[in-house]
Amino acid sequence: MLSPITLALSPKDAPASNPPALSKGVIFASSGLGGMLGWTIVHPANTIAVRWNLASMQGKKFSFNGMIKESGWMSIYDGLSAGVLRQVFYASSRFGLFETFRDKLHEIRGKTDFASRVGIGAITGGIAAYISCPMEVAVVRMSNDSTLPPDERRNYKGVTDVAKRVIKEEGVMAFWRGSTPFVARAAMVGVFQVATLDQFKGMYASWLGQKKNSIPNVFCAAMTSGLIYSIATMPLEASKNRMASQKPDPKTGVLPYRSIFQTLSKVSADEGFLALYNGFIPYYMRCGGHTVSMFIIVQILRDYYTQFAV
Repeated sequence: MLSPITLALSPKDAPASNPPALSKGVIFASSGLGGMLGWTIVHPANTIAVRWNLASMQGKKFSFNGMIKESGWMSIYDGLSAGVLRQVFYASSRFGLFETFRDKLHEIRGKTDFASRVGIGAITGGIAAYISCPMEVAVVRMSNDSTLPPDERRNYKGVTDVAKRVIKEEGVMAFWRGSTPFVARAAMVGVFQVATLDQFKGMYASWLGQKKNSIPNVFCAAMTSGLIYSIATMPLEASKNRMASQKPDPKTGVLPYRSIFQTLSKVSADEGFLALYNGFIPYYMRCGGHTVSMFIIVQILRDYYTQFAV
């Protein structure tokens, strides 16, 4: 059973001897716990990215100093509970399903090639995103609520309050607003991460003399891979944020953002295409930072389990 850090390894790069096989329960649990711990590190970057991205929707220009002055330093942790809970569903299913599907496909085909890993990465990323979409809606709303005008704030008290009020006020399906761009983004992340992470690990090992799969090597490769898929997926992230946080027009009751292409077209026409990249820097820090922290934490957890529990 390969670790998350070696998910994208080609057969010739794989270790000569694998560590003892981990049970599916350990795979899913370590993935989820690693995702949760990793998210606590990058959540402030996500909050800043969401607020920066949605500022133009509110007709405002984002200012970090203004945000801190208005809401305080602790506001960058708004929505942390929903973000951590999201990882219970997203990280555990994304990486747990990846390894499960990969191993099953290997049993059937007798090999696991590059194309298989890319395809599985896209499929499992999309499944994980759809499962965790309710928590994503909660993260976006709780992270951005304090920046809204007082009369437009929802003033959620926590994740449970979000769940109760969304069901009561908007219906269960409101939890899946933005699910299409969220699923598409997750599928693209799966493809780009699998397709580029190992290539960059090899490049940095060659250029900088790093030991492949060491922490410095994983850090450099993950941040570079994260840059590529952040550029590719930021418009989808922007669409998801707007669709998840929107309210119906008070006069017509019509939602302003109804699909990926309609949202992308409307934002580009009303605010310019680059408005879709508002908040790119903190979004990139979130993507690369979470990849690094999660992979390293999961590897430590699995190494510890193998050493002391197996």
